[in-house]
Amino acid sequence: MAIKVDEDTCIGCGACEGTCPQGVLEVEDKCVVANPDDCIECGACVDACPVEALSL
Repeated sequence: MAIKVDEDTCIGCGACEGTCPQGVLEVEDKCVVANPDDCIECGACVDACPVEALSL
């Protein structure tokens, strides 16, 4: 299961993108799960999100 993004909550700050060791996330206007099959469910992005827009 890949990470889930609450698009209404996401502010597009990029904090998650920089912490993902697998490069699963990309931030354009909002966070996008670009490579869901590569997610190892480590939770780094969840912890990094300042607005709690990500969940496993």
